[in-house]
Amino acid sequence: MIEQLTSLMFWGNSFLAYLIFVSILFMGFLVVKIFEHILIKHLKKWAEKTITTFDDFVIRAIKRIGVPLAYFGVFYLGIDTLTLNPLFKKIINIAAIGILTLAAVRFGIALISYGFEFYLSKREENSTLKRSLDGILVVIKVVIWGLAIVYFLDNLGFKITAVIAGLGIGGVAVALAAQAVLGDLFSYFAILFDRPFEIGDFIIIGDHLGTVENIGIKTTRIRSLSGEQLIFSNTDLTNSRVRNYKRMEKRRVVFKLGVTYQTTSKQVKAIPKIIENIIKNVGDTIFDRAHFLSYGDFALIFEIVYYVLGSDYNKYMDIQQEINFAIKEKFEAEHIDFAYPTQTLYVTKAPA
Repeated sequence: MIEQLTSLMFWGNSFLAYLIFVSILFMGFLVVKIFEHILIKHLKKWAEKTITTFDDFVIRAIKRIGVPLAYFGVFYLGIDTLTLNPLFKKIINIAAIGILTLAAVRFGIALISYGFEFYLSKREENSTLKRSLDGILVVIKVVIWGLAIVYFLDNLGFKITAVIAGLGIGGVAVALAAQAVLGDLFSYFAILFDRPFEIGDFIIIGDHLGTVENIGIKTTRIRSLSGEQLIFSNTDLTNSRVRNYKRMEKRRVVFKLGVTYQTTSKQVKAIPKIIENIIKNVGDTIFDRAHFLSYGDFALIFEIVYYVLGSDYNKYMDIQQEINFAIKEKFEAEHIDFAYPTQTLYVTKAPA
């Protein structure tokens, strides 16, 4: 009776063959489920003891990609034991190639995304780079999916060589027609990796100055001091001399003042020391020098040099104002007069 039952044929396969197929599915799915439960449980315990995030990435990859792939592998091994219609078998083989390709693409994109996240986590300016890296990630995804589609079609038997050759010729034509756009795209990568400036930096390009608001794939937007938005192509920026004031650790300040010619020699000699003491008593400054520079048309000219620690322009102006107030008060106390444009007329009486 059992022999008769096992020898029964359905759609080209015996009852025993179907029984083996079901057994493989049941046992395989059970093994995968147990393996999934035990492995992930141990990996989570291990991940809790480490400070890295790579183990978390491995756990996510196993759950989202590895486990579904294992279930499909069990199904494919089971179905391979049956005698199938050639068309149906071809469809299953195509599905297998598609699923493997999809799994490889998902893993590749997940790995690259993790690499970007890890890179951002190591930098203080995380939010500054995020938009730029998101743009690069989109380009990488397009390239990976394009390669995956070509690989899939090649395994289906399509003649990809002719298609690739056609795409190559078309790509050259597109590249020639879009030189400016591609130039800005490569300049975007240069700005991203070389980082001459970042979002939030105050920069000067030629006669234009402002704060960087956005770095895009083709253009960079800057908010000027007067309020309008300046839009530069990335190529213009990489080909220009950019002054980045945000990265200025200290600002060198040079200013001059003049006193009248009626100032005594003793007062003139005391002025450099007076200014030095004033600047040294102001916070966040480094005094450099103060000298009697020259004789002007109507004044004795002094040149003063000092440094402000920091790049903030408002801070510099506050410090300069404080120094000016202190010099004014000290000169008044010492009876030293500031010079202003004057003319002295000497009148002589003509001889009789």
